[in-house]
Amino acid sequence: MTTLKDIMTGSVDVCSPMDNIYEAALKMKNDHVGAIPICEGTKLLGMVTDRDIVVRGVADKRPNSSPLQEVMSDHLFTAPQDMDVNEAAKLMAEKQIRRLPVVNGDELIGIVALGDLAIHTSTEHEAAIALSEISEQPQYHH
Repeated sequence: MTTLKDIMTGSVDVCSPMDNIYEAALKMKNDHVGAIPICEGTKLLGMVTDRDIVVRGVADKRPNSSPLQEVMSDHLFTAPQDMDVNEAAKLMAEKQIRRLPVVNGDELIGIVALGDLAIHTSTEHEAAIALSEISEQPQYHH
């Protein structure tokens, strides 16, 4: 059985809730990612996506110096590191999410993106299904 621990990205750049929108956007640019976890220490509090910055920041005319806690998503779906990758693909499809934080309790230990599932050969079919289902309904994207 392949678990999330086997395929997750373990070294994840994070921001604190008091970091500002500009700092998160710069990390996204430098890391070539579309989301940054928001943590206090290692405790996961939320996520901020490029879409959050546009919709809750730019569109609401918030300055780039606004703290991330004003634009972050704090209702997250997470998974334990021992979750089977097939289960994770189903969860991501069902909940319409592209990135799944991997936690030990409330501590962030990694992240799995839809692309991580797609490159894993035994879950290629599940990742394709998840991608098509996520692309159909854009309610949740983190």
